[in-house]
Amino acid sequence: MSDSNLIARINEDVKTAMRSKDKPRLATLRLITAAIKQKEVDERITPDDEQVLIILEKMIKQRKDSFEQFTNAGRSELAAQEAQEISLIQEYMPEQLSDSEIDTLVSEAISSTGAASMKEMGKVMAVLKSKLAGRADMAQVSQKIKQQLS
Repeated sequence: MSDSNLIARINEDVKTAMRSKDKPRLATLRLITAAIKQKEVDERITPDDEQVLIILEKMIKQRKDSFEQFTNAGRSELAAQEAQEISLIQEYMPEQLSDSEIDTLVSEAISSTGAASMKEMGKVMAVLKSKLAGRADMAQVSQKIKQQLS
C-alpha cells in the first residue's frame, strides 16, 4: 500500500479547499501535509494511517498548548486561530472513546500484562498506545492507569 487512506483524504480536501478558495482551511491542510512530508523525508517511509494519526495527535497537542498560552496572554485572535486549526485537524481523527471504554481497556491491559505496581506502568502504556492511537488523550489514559495501579 503506497498511500494511506488518510493521506489520500487529506490530499483530496486540499484540492477542494483550493477550488473553493477557503484560505484558512487550505492553510491548515497545508500544515498537515507538510508535517506528513517531513516524516516521509526524515524517515524515508510512506506513513500509514496509524503514523499519520500520531502526527495529527502531536499537531493537536501543540495547538492546545499554544491556545492556552495565547488565552493566558490575552491574544484572543491568535487563540481563535489555534482553536480553528484544532477543530479542522480533529476532523481526521477517529471517534474518541468514552471514559468507561478507556477504563475497560486500561483494566484489560493491566490484567494482560500482570502489572501490579507503578513500576510496571510502562508495560501497560505500551499495550494501550497502539489500541488507543488517536482515540484517546494519552495523558488522560496515563492518569487512569495510575489510579488503577495505586
